Amino acid sequence: MQQHDIDWDLPAPFTIEIAVRAEDTDRLGHANNVVYVRWLEDVSWAHIESLGMTWELHEKTGKAMAITRTEIDYLASANAGDQLVLGTWLTDYDGRFRSARQFQLVRPSDGKTLVRAVSTHACVDLKSQRPARAPKEFAKILGSAVVAGGKGL
Repeated sequence: MQQHDIDWDLPAPFTIEIAVRAEDTDRLGHANNVVYVRWLEDVSWAHIESLGMTWELHEKTGKAMAITRTEIDYLASANAGDQLVLGTWLTDYDGRFRSARQFQLVRPSDGKTLVRAVSTHACVDLKSQRPARAPKEFAKILGSAVVAGGKGL
C-alpha cells in the first residue's frame, strides 16, 4: 500500500491498515456502519497508546477519555476484500477536560476517501464515570499531539 500517494486532509496522520472481511459487510454488501465505528475506536486506542497513553496509565491515574460525540460522513462504500488505510489526528485539547479527533478512511487502490469523521471526548473518572479534570500525564500527551488545522471542539 502506497501511503505517500494518499491525499490526507491533514499532515502526518497516525494510520492503521484495514482488510475488510466478509463478516464486516451488511445486507447491502458493503461494510456496515457499526464496523466503521469499531475501526475508529481501534485507531484511536492505537494512536494514544503509541503516544504513551497506555491502559496502564489510565488505571494508574483512574481517568480515561470517553467519547461524547461521533460524527461520520459516509462518502463511498467499502466492500469485502478492500484494503484500506485509516488515518487519525488529535485536533484539539482544551487543557482540562475535552479533546477532539479527526479521521479519514482511504482506499489506496483508487485513492478514494470513503469516510471522514470527527469525535469529541471528555475525561471521566473510571470509578464514578463522572466528568473529571484530565491528569497532568494526559494533558502533556494530548497537548503535545494536537495537529493544527483540523476540526476543533
